[in-house]
Amino acid sequence: MFKRRHATGNRNPFALADNRLANVRPGSRYRLECTPEDLTATHDDSLRLGRGFNLNKTWLIKFVFTLCFLLLAGRLYWLQVAKGAYYRELSDGNRIRIKKIEAKRGIIYDKDLNPLVHNVANFLLYFVPADLPADELERKMIIGRLASILGNLGPADIEAKLASVDLKSFAAYQPLPIAENIDYDKAMLISLESASMPGVVLSSQSRRQYFLPTLSYSQVLGYTGKINAEELAQAGDEYSPIDYLGKSGLEYFYENELKGINGRQQVEVDAWGKEKKVISQSRVSDGNNLVLSIDSAAQVKLEELLRAELKTLGLTKAVAIALNPSNGEIISLVSLPTFNNNDFARGISQDEYAYLANHPDKPLFLRAVAGEYPSGSTIKPVILSAALQEKVVNEYTQFLSTGGLRINEWFFPDWKAGGHGWTDARKALADSVNTYFYIVGGGYQDIAGLGIDRLDKYFQLFGLGAQTGIDLPNEADGFIPTKEWKESTKKEKWYIGDTYHASIGQGDLLVTPIQVAYYLTYFANGGTMYRPHLVKYILSSEDKLITITDTTPVKTNIIDPNNLRIVREGMRQAVTDGSAKRLNNLPVTSAGKTGTAQWSSEKKPHAWFIGFAPYDQPQIAVTVLIEEGVEGSATAVAVADDFLLWYFNEHQMK
Repeated sequence: MFKRRHATGNRNPFALADNRLANVRPGSRYRLECTPEDLTATHDDSLRLGRGFNLNKTWLIKFVFTLCFLLLAGRLYWLQVAKGAYYRELSDGNRIRIKKIEAKRGIIYDKDLNPLVHNVANFLLYFVPADLPADELERKMIIGRLASILGNLGPADIEAKLASVDLKSFAAYQPLPIAENIDYDKAMLISLESASMPGVVLSSQSRRQYFLPTLSYSQVLGYTGKINAEELAQAGDEYSPIDYLGKSGLEYFYENELKGINGRQQVEVDAWGKEKKVISQSRVSDGNNLVLSIDSAAQVKLEELLRAELKTLGLTKAVAIALNPSNGEIISLVSLPTFNNNDFARGISQDEYAYLANHPDKPLFLRAVAGEYPSGSTIKPVILSAALQEKVVNEYTQFLSTGGLRINEWFFPDWKAGGHGWTDARKALADSVNTYFYIVGGGYQDIAGLGIDRLDKYFQLFGLGAQTGIDLPNEADGFIPTKEWKESTKKEKWYIGDTYHASIGQGDLLVTPIQVAYYLTYFANGGTMYRPHLVKYILSSEDKLITITDTTPVKTNIIDPNNLRIVREGMRQAVTDGSAKRLNNLPVTSAGKTGTAQWSSEKKPHAWFIGFAPYDQPQIAVTVLIEEGVEGSATAVAVADDFLLWYFNEHQMK
């Protein structure tokens, strides 16, 4: 055996092997051996290959890998869970779209089932912004071509609408309305060319066309219009940016009934957003139909008479309401001036709307339910009811009217110079004697009147200071003044003069014409108040009965029957021997109350009249208000008389 050691203490077996092999002659047969000492020499750290690794620093690697994993997991959660629905919808929007199938809006009929509105075709152009060409030049060419076809919109107008949409949001897949009520010829041309215009859609929707026997129907029916951004945000999934909805009148109030339920088509589209095939479809439910209590012949006649009186007086603003006192059904409701709701249905121009909105007579304002006025003497049946019920007076109590009352330096006049002489309850109503109502309302000398607190109590009992609940939007509350209100608002205490003013329907007391018509029904029918309403019943789209309007009494027996009898007899005496004697020429008996309401020191008073006929079994109750009409006994009563004469002669004989 051949053995050799290194001279140094460090032994390297590989070096030994190299040295030993160097001394071997080629062709010789040798065996190379290492001693145990040679092997143990390999434990020397200085002889290891590469650099050493410190295991104590592995936590840093673990932390980095863990952090990366958590970031990746969080991002996956955000994309797939938190925003998963959004991105799935965005992705599907590129391939699958939901297309609305429009439900037919319900029809509105008068009481004789004559249609007052129907649906006509309306061509609507809209964009799906996400489908428009990404190339700006190509997009501008499409916009320019559409503008040239439409004629009434310039490229800048269309660009401005498109600029309002964030093309990176889901809103880019929603319809963006561009033009509506497009002429047939233009619509057909757009339809042909839009096949090669990505993102351009021509749709045929319906719009309203109103049959107006008379223009005053416009205030009642209202109109529909394009949904705006605020309405869309509140409306929910049932509406899209290209939908129409009720904006005023019955169209607004009964929107849920009239609209119906749209159907849905799930369609697959190509790269240009054009429909390829229908994947699924849901059923359409057309809107319900409304049947009104309004008699169109009565509506036409009442408006005709009211306009004639206004023309004679050189005035423009008035209200007239006729209703059935036995159930609250409105027979006719006229508010002047008015407008033509077909102007809105076809798409009113900015100039046309500005004219209506800025007109000093406010033709868009529905005075019958939103106008607030001093009641004048039409409040006196309520005051007398309260005085009798609270036993301030009885039917035989009399006060001497000498032309007014003086309280210190203040004088509260009667309307008749010299007064009316001795006056009891019935005469007080028949001749509208202010002195009598000053005393029963506010008291005088040793006579304790009702006082404002008890007056306010009965104002509320008869429906003042609150909405009647009529099925029209924007109904006003009116106003009942109180001591607390005056002290907090005007910083003044309540005086006896304030009570006197309230006792004759003046001062700060405000009522709406529909509120006056509401409490009139109580005196007409003998003790019951019914909610005034326009819709008699609701039909399905196939004209099958769905709902009959509830005519349950709202209030009954506010005052004792005997006291009510006295008030009714006073209103009857107003016709036989008082301020409403003109109604004596009617073919039926009647009762009523005139009113003159001061409201401005610079303008003429408003003229009122309320009345009903026949007296014993009333079929109709009428309220008339002529703004600045001065004397109710001379102007408002004339309209009511002519209308009732027509109603009980010509109309009922048909």
